[in-house]
Amino acid sequence: MRQLRTVLFIAQKDLKIFATDRGALIFFILFPFLFIVLFYFLNLGAVEDVRLELHVATQEAPGGISHQIIEAMVTEDDAQLGPGAPLITWERDYNRARKAVQDKDIEGFLAFPADFTQSIMNGESTQIQVVVDSEATDTRAALHGFGKAIASRIGAQVVVIGAVVELQGQPGTAANTEQIIGQFIPSQREMGTEQSFIEINTEEIGEIEAESPANYVIPGYLVMFVFFGAALAAETIVRERQNHTLERMLASSVSREALLGGMFAGIAAKGLIQIAIFWAVGLLAFQMDMGQSPVGVILLSILIVVMSSAFAIMLATLVRTQRSAGSLATLLALVLAPLGGCWWPLFLFPKWMQALAKVTPHGWANTGFNKLMLFGADFCAAVPEMLALLGFAVIFGLIAVGRFRTSAI
Repeated sequence: MRQLRTVLFIAQKDLKIFATDRGALIFFILFPFLFIVLFYFLNLGAVEDVRLELHVATQEAPGGISHQIIEAMVTEDDAQLGPGAPLITWERDYNRARKAVQDKDIEGFLAFPADFTQSIMNGESTQIQVVVDSEATDTRAALHGFGKAIASRIGAQVVVIGAVVELQGQPGTAANTEQIIGQFIPSQREMGTEQSFIEINTEEIGEIEAESPANYVIPGYLVMFVFFGAALAAETIVRERQNHTLERMLASSVSREALLGGMFAGIAAKGLIQIAIFWAVGLLAFQMDMGQSPVGVILLSILIVVMSSAFAIMLATLVRTQRSAGSLATLLALVLAPLGGCWWPLFLFPKWMQALAKVTPHGWANTGFNKLMLFGADFCAAVPEMLALLGFAVIFGLIAVGRFRTSAI
């Protein structure tokens, strides 16, 4: 109990010094939000709901099955679409559509051949053509997937029609097949009153909105400035070691464990104040979304504070002078922040940089925040990142305890 009171007394002493230092308050609290406001507005609108636009055409004469398929899928009124729904445009002239691709007015389109209906009625194979610009790899993939979905649906209908023909005991002639297809597919003049055999069923679950920049800007700078502020605390520990404050405290019957615990608690308390302000401002001023697991976000933030506090004490044991402590703290904070994804989301990095970020605690912390706040993951998905931060804290703490000394000599 006596040691606990000593730990709390040392932590309280550090907090009082911190509260009376206006420069430290500005740096720890106001300065980070200058960055957040700046980069929030720079990133505003960078994440948009970009609607996928697909073009379709047919070489068939009016009345063919391809016309009915396109009629069922084409988007006549963009205002009726929900957010994120694809925009499907009917290119009425096949040759003009090809020229539009050559002129790069459109990236590509899906085309039905002239014998599409006849091939299906005769039970013959047919192809759906994809005409695409050679550089438009994303559009090519989208059109291929679109075409395969159509082919799969039509193939299923043909199998059903064939089965009906066999069950009726009729030979599978083109005439009989066409008669039964007529029962599945209404004629062109009936399309206004009867439903086509191909339907587009859109089910909207909530609304798809552009992601707020606050959801990755604020967590990134939280990681950066909590670590930066804690690292700079190493400068204070080195100063107290140089002016023999630590030796005098040991001489006054303060144990080595209580001294370490008090310094750790003081640094951690400042970090907790920082994250409380970060999240309060983020939620109230920037309408930040903490995802499905706010508990996971809070726990991840606390582990960042624990890891940073252990790092600060370790750093103080590795340097000899106050100046070197401040310089090294600044250098490490400014190098690890961009490398660990504090300035921009890690998933925008090349694969090799994402792998390199894993050697930093910042990389693990930001990956955890991205999972929880950008990708809608649950608590369990961020457990590996939490364990990694805990591992960093244990390693830093063991080094700090092993190398801690109170004398400057």
